[in-house]
Amino acid sequence: MKRTSCVCGAVLLVAVCFGMVGAETIDIAAIYALSGIAAEGNASSLLGVQLAVDEINAAEGLLGRKIKLLAIDNKSTPVGSVVAAEEAVVRRVVAIIGAAWSSHSIPIARVAQQKGIPMIATYSTNPAVTAAGNYIFRVCFVDTFQGSVMARFARRDLGARTALLFTNLTSEYSMDLSRYFRSEFVRDGGSLLGEAQYKIKQTDVANLVETALEKSADVVFISGHSESRLIARKFQEAGVQSVLLGGDGWAGDNSLLEAGDDALRTAYYCSHWSPRSTREQSRRFVARYGSKRSFDVGAALAYDAVMLLADAVRRAGSVDRIKVRDALAATSHFEGVTGVIGFNAERNPVKSAVIMEITNGIPRYLKTVTPE
Repeated sequence: MKRTSCVCGAVLLVAVCFGMVGAETIDIAAIYALSGIAAEGNASSLLGVQLAVDEINAAEGLLGRKIKLLAIDNKSTPVGSVVAAEEAVVRRVVAIIGAAWSSHSIPIARVAQQKGIPMIATYSTNPAVTAAGNYIFRVCFVDTFQGSVMARFARRDLGARTALLFTNLTSEYSMDLSRYFRSEFVRDGGSLLGEAQYKIKQTDVANLVETALEKSADVVFISGHSESRLIARKFQEAGVQSVLLGGDGWAGDNSLLEAGDDALRTAYYCSHWSPRSTREQSRRFVARYGSKRSFDVGAALAYDAVMLLADAVRRAGSVDRIKVRDALAATSHFEGVTGVIGFNAERNPVKSAVIMEITNGIPRYLKTVTPE
């Protein structure tokens, strides 16, 4: 009798320790950089996840249960991302939201795919993310699309005939985005005058800009992240007449979008969303949360990811990972803040991009570009 009680107690203890997924809460992991070099930029993504979870829990919850959010730090590294993903496995989460950087999402995706955990990346545009397998999704467009969007914008809207690229050789994002821009620009009848390649902390950007000035290109496409500000500023200081262009890496960099003596006078970049969007879902989102600190594109994408997951769970009527994955894959017309989301065969969303215009450091919505 005493032995039976001990065994039952041990079983109960194991059940409590491992959470028995779905017993009282629906556990999801949000894997982002809470420390390290990416932490500041990732803050908006974590905000978006939290806003969505709080909103769902304040209503009826999900399948009659509250969502329990497990924020896990990837420490701004690929290795830390693997460790974070393995922690999510141990915690037996229903799904993973994140990461923001593609270099973090790719290793997380490999673990999630191996363990059969649905994952929705939020701000990771590298095509390799969803190539990890059929459990991996994203709510943002991919670099192939935004590279083509900016190349066509340069050719057809700005009338650019020649282009010059600035590519960060320490960033896979920058190298891929430059490659996609180059391919589409040339295919659309433009001419590439050259490519200035650099490595952060190892290259004298000023010398590269001086060399580039001799090219007199109609447009200069700077495919980096925060270092793009230094390059753009050097161009302005030199009085260059080329129009400066960037990718979505500019959208999350507040230093690029500031007024002041060295503010960008005129430039354009690709983004996933604008707070000035007139879509009803977007207007409600901005009205409710627009005053929050760290509120930006990352927050909107992450909010959409959680709401998309909740929609899939409701349609599946279950937190079974296979059923949730199947429901996600069947998504065809989800009305999100950042646009209407439906997945293609590669589990990438077929959705529009936004082109933003910078005037004296202030970004404003210019136009929406739909896939051709």
